[in-house]
Amino acid sequence: MQLTSTSISPHERFPAKFAMGKPDGGGHATFSDNISPNLSWSDAPTDTKSFAITIVDYDVPLTDDDVNVDGKSLPPELPRGPFFHWTLIDIPANVTELAEGLHAQGVVVGGKPGPEAAEGTRHGINNYTQFFEGDADLEGEYFGYDGPFPPWNDEVVHNYVFTIYALDVERLPIEGPFDGPTALEVIEDHVIGSGSFIASYSVNQ
Repeated sequence: MQLTSTSISPHERFPAKFAMGKPDGGGHATFSDNISPNLSWSDAPTDTKSFAITIVDYDVPLTDDDVNVDGKSLPPELPRGPFFHWTLIDIPANVTELAEGLHAQGVVVGGKPGPEAAEGTRHGINNYTQFFEGDADLEGEYFGYDGPFPPWNDEVVHNYVFTIYALDVERLPIEGPFDGPTALEVIEDHVIGSGSFIASYSVNQ
């Protein structure tokens, strides 16, 4: 399968308007436009019943002790793991494109509702739910798309893996709220085709 975007070019840097965070001009970062990107796909198997999409950053530090701390930096050798920015399931088989801005236009402080989303699709909870936990101003359940906001003191440019999955079921057997890893475990039992590309982002490089 082929996955493309008119918003973000494969192997290139995210335009800031599709990110949740951007440089503030003073060495730190601030909120950005957080617009969900256009995505389109082709060459799906003829027996596809639905599609699912994930966007995952695999470069996120697994400890947050020095994240966004003045006088500290996050070196490349830190243990790193996945951060799900978007999980979208139950995309109808006759849909082959998502319009720019369809699923997010701006940062919603405190999170967005879900899992129900546009056109009968369902959103997963993204990892900002965990990242903002304990922050009285920001904590909440963040469903749907929220773009990159890597630490402003990270020495690593983060890479974001966009993947489209063609599935053999119209509706994934998941009930209630779900997160990316939960959805991906179920998706793997129903995949009949996939395609992906990688883009990068940083707020300090």
